[in-house]
Amino acid sequence: MANTIQDNYGVPSQKESLITNQEDSALGKDDFLKILMTQLQNQDPMNPMDDKEFVGQMAQFSSLEQMTNMTTAITTMARAQQKGSLVQHSELIGKTVTWERTYEDDNGVEQTEEVVNSVQSVRQDSEGNIRLLLDSDRWINSEQLIQVDTAPAEEENGNEEDSGE
Repeated sequence: MANTIQDNYGVPSQKESLITNQEDSALGKDDFLKILMTQLQNQDPMNPMDDKEFVGQMAQFSSLEQMTNMTTAITTMARAQQKGSLVQHSELIGKTVTWERTYEDDNGVEQTEEVVNSVQSVRQDSEGNIRLLLDSDRWINSEQLIQVDTAPAEEENGNEEDSGE
């Protein structure tokens, strides 16, 4: 026997959720405060709310407020750290870097090699990853870096010749 009058009008089963968006199911601090105020306004004057219950609800509200503030602070700190990372990596511009490249050889075997290039530009992508533009017009992730030298290879050789004169 089905729980429906017609196929179009069905009672949702326990497994089906009426709420499709998780954000819709989460109560915020404003919702919690509204519920608490409604409880206080509609309580029975002959049987008022127990003070222990009221204090417990206020403690829950305080905890919710603190968690919300902490989440905001951590998010702000993470964004600032990402921006700081971009500034730190900008110091690589003009320097020679050694990075690891992974590729498949003719036999389909994955190989890695170390490649040396000069950094031309640095950017942060939409996911927060730091990307480096090399003099070979190739973008790499900062995680691929193995070594950073102080100056481009051409200048280092030129400086050694200048110092010998």
